[in-house]
Amino acid sequence: MTSYVAPPTSSEVIPLRAETARIFNIQRYSLNDGQGIRTLVFFKGCPHRCPWCANPESISGRIQFVRREARCLHCTPCLRDAQECPSGAFEQLGRDVTLGELEQTLLKDEVFFRSSGGGVTLSGGEVLLQAEFASRLLASLRRQGIHTAIETAGDAPWPRLLSLAQQCDEVLFDLKILDAEQSRQLLRLDLDRVLANLAALVRAGIRVIPRVPLIPGFTLTPANLERIFARLTSLGLTEVHLLPFHRYGEPKYTLLGKRFQLAGVAEPDPQTVAAVVAEAEALGLRVTLGG
Repeated sequence: MTSYVAPPTSSEVIPLRAETARIFNIQRYSLNDGQGIRTLVFFKGCPHRCPWCANPESISGRIQFVRREARCLHCTPCLRDAQECPSGAFEQLGRDVTLGELEQTLLKDEVFFRSSGGGVTLSGGEVLLQAEFASRLLASLRRQGIHTAIETAGDAPWPRLLSLAQQCDEVLFDLKILDAEQSRQLLRLDLDRVLANLAALVRAGIRVIPRVPLIPGFTLTPANLERIFARLTSLGLTEVHLLPFHRYGEPKYTLLGKRFQLAGVAEPDPQTVAAVVAEAEALGLRVTLGG
């Protein structure tokens, strides 16, 4: 597998405008990331660098191109055009969409939303990087009675987060490492701002569902989990989603020509996960595994 990243042009900057957004995937029929059957929109670009990220293609805000060697026919000459590639070996990661185009696509699944109580979740990457577009999209969907949610790390100025949260039926809020220095160095995350935003969402009466990835050696430590659960109970939150580490995204790193930092790290065994669930439930938290 080899990768090719298009040379930088003005079109590769994340379009921080209300009219267009840069996304890299739309996932239908999801039973996670919110209630009911959901359609997920993955926004491209993320300011954080979580070593366990399962979507490394989301990190760069640039449009990228990759070539899957196993599928490549070695055409001569290769046009490096994902739409023209006869074997699907050449793939474009990221595309720009207008508000109308994306909304029309999402509403194709409306019958599933209505029948299951599901809806649309905006994920990433980090949707807060494209907050103006996302806020307009969510507001339009809600006017049509569609259940809306975002998944976010919450690390942005409060007015930007609030503009999205006010258009959501629920906010899936990621909590990772509750040590400020480790969060800054490992994740490029401002923990003080994250925790202040979390508390502000709760005070504003917005439904918040905390989500905790269980990553051996990083988040899955007794001290870190104790801090997280204590923070949740102090805010009066009563549920948490626990997301055990998996390695499904590892092949994507190879495809992108990157090194997966957690190569060789084992997924947590069922006994370890069960112990974490028991710890959370003992504090009165309702636990969902896997989101």
